[in-house]
Amino acid sequence: MSSVGAGFRLVRAGWVLVREGVVAALPGEELSGLPKLGWRLARLFTRRRALAYERSDRLAKAVVRLGPSYVKLGQFLATRPDVVGNDMALDLAMLQDKMHTFPKVEAVTAIEASLGRKIGDLYTQFGDPVAAASIAQVHAAETVQAGAATKVAVKVIRPGVRRRFFQDLESYFLAARLQEKYIPSSRRLRPVEVTETLAQTTRIEMDLRLEAAALSELGESTRNDPGFRVPSVDWERTGRDVLTMEWVDGIKMNDIASLQAAGHDLKAIATNLIQSFLRHTLRDGFFHADMHPGNLFVEANGTIVAVDLGIAGRLGKKERRFLAEILYGFITRDYLRVAEVHFEAGYVPRQHNVSAFAQAIRAIGEPIHGQPAETISMAKLLTLLFEVTELFDMATRPELILLQKTMVVVEGVARTLDPAFNMWKTAEPVVGGWISGNLGPRGLMADARDGGKAMLALLRQVPELAVRTERLSREIDLMAEHGLRFDETTAHAIGKAEARYSRSGRVALWVIALTLVYIAWKIF
Repeated sequence: MSSVGAGFRLVRAGWVLVREGVVAALPGEELSGLPKLGWRLARLFTRRRALAYERSDRLAKAVVRLGPSYVKLGQFLATRPDVVGNDMALDLAMLQDKMHTFPKVEAVTAIEASLGRKIGDLYTQFGDPVAAASIAQVHAAETVQAGAATKVAVKVIRPGVRRRFFQDLESYFLAARLQEKYIPSSRRLRPVEVTETLAQTTRIEMDLRLEAAALSELGESTRNDPGFRVPSVDWERTGRDVLTMEWVDGIKMNDIASLQAAGHDLKAIATNLIQSFLRHTLRDGFFHADMHPGNLFVEANGTIVAVDLGIAGRLGKKERRFLAEILYGFITRDYLRVAEVHFEAGYVPRQHNVSAFAQAIRAIGEPIHGQPAETISMAKLLTLLFEVTELFDMATRPELILLQKTMVVVEGVARTLDPAFNMWKTAEPVVGGWISGNLGPRGLMADARDGGKAMLALLRQVPELAVRTERLSREIDLMAEHGLRFDETTAHAIGKAEARYSRSGRVALWVIALTLVYIAWKIF
């Protein structure tokens, strides 16, 4: 029954996308066979007034009709241009995460249930909602701290959003399984794995304690950074369903007119934004991954304050070194070094030729160096780089894709503030400084220290590893003598899973077929 319900919800979502003209806006002329027939039918069923809108507007209207969980799906897919394509990712990134507010009384109920205290004990004042998104909404409130009234922002989870999301998640998994089964070319994108990532990231985002922890971590790492900070967290008034944090008095970065009227230096703000983002990425390996202008405020002294840290990105030391070296390699036109870094990181299989790969990278870098510096996009360069690496069997790196998506947004904000923004000149001090500090003598010493710690940890595990090796040797001998065997429970579970997988696919296809017949009957 769960599969049947997921099938119905999936068909409804497809019908909404068709009626709002989203499917018709896709480049269907490039298709052939049944996909092209489906695209033509979708054009027939599109609302006439929807044809007058741009594709991004059609997408926004469809997502609003489908509900909050589809807004979150769209935002997630915007971080995966490797899955949906660059054009569609840009359209999805433009989705406004603005939903209708829910009643204040429901927010009060959620807060009291989460914190186990009455609203009057927590806040001296608790106001109406000031903003609402797909997962939560924000209220203005006041608390008493150190004997003084303090204004705070209170973020509250939307009632019923978890249940609704996990219902829709069943539909997403069904669509992913059908895609893997019937569209072989899509299997390299691993749609089921992508859906599992969506489920995990949204579970994290729906626990506001984890967002509070991310704010706290970023706040500590940027404590001494000039011109950038995040709001402080009130842990006493924070739980799974509620996050209380410092109220930010500032101008949103998308309000250019107000920034100019307040006398801010827009070029300096653009420089500060890019250098802060690169500093967090390279130095800390932890960055705000949703830095659209609605989440960025500018205070009276020019300090940038970033809010809404539900989506954060992390890079390990290897990924940070990879990023710094390829950016610096493009700056210095050392294309062979850029190619070598890909091989050293293990991103490109060894059967490929380094020189041939360097030649492909040169095809990206040389046209860029022929352009004025202010027109060069670092985000576009990374996009082209990932396209070229596909030709050399580079596996998808989700953490780098998220970084590239965030860089597209941040660079776009900077160019809105300063149309003649020079990305390379701004980035060079941060990138060059990180390389000199981490890849020079000081970096070698740090690597040696880390290697020594790893060796010491390995030596401590030697006795346990010896016991495991002896046990594994005995099991391999038994396997060689008697063959590989499954116990009865494992064999039964495998058979049951296979049967359920086949049955779910058949049921879903019948549901879709019957629904389409019903829709056609109602129309004609």
